Amino acid sequence: MLLTSFDPFVRVFGATNGTTARVRTIMPMDVIRRKDEVLFRFDLPGVDTESIDVTVDRGVLTVSAKRSEETTEGENPVRRERIRGSFTRRVYLGDTLDSDKIEATYNDGVLAIRLPLLEKAQPRKVEIHTDSKKEIAA
Repeated sequence: MLLTSFDPFVRVFGATNGTTARVRTIMPMDVIRRKDEVLFRFDLPGVDTESIDVTVDRGVLTVSAKRSEETTEGENPVRRERIRGSFTRRVYLGDTLDSDKIEATYNDGVLAIRLPLLEKAQPRKVEIHTDSKKEIAA
């Protein structure tokens, strides 16, 4: 298995029909597998780069961030829907990813993390062997 996700920080916003709830995570994530790497994209709009922390420890990718309060003196918030505070997302990585060569960039509110695939996980051509006995005795 390439990776599994465990997200203990899931929020539920409303129900669609009383029995089914729409589930949204605090830190939405896309995972894209490419030929030689896996790309993770985390939505972190309004998060200061200095508050983002990315670690890999024993096969677990952990992304933590903090979105600060944005009100000033004299402001009285009427409605708040944007999540504030500290939050974390953990992804359990498979043994086919090379966590020693992890790279992370943050642009336009999106944290991109690239993990290359180990050589053993790369697609490869498999040679097909045949039985060389093609003589038929009459």
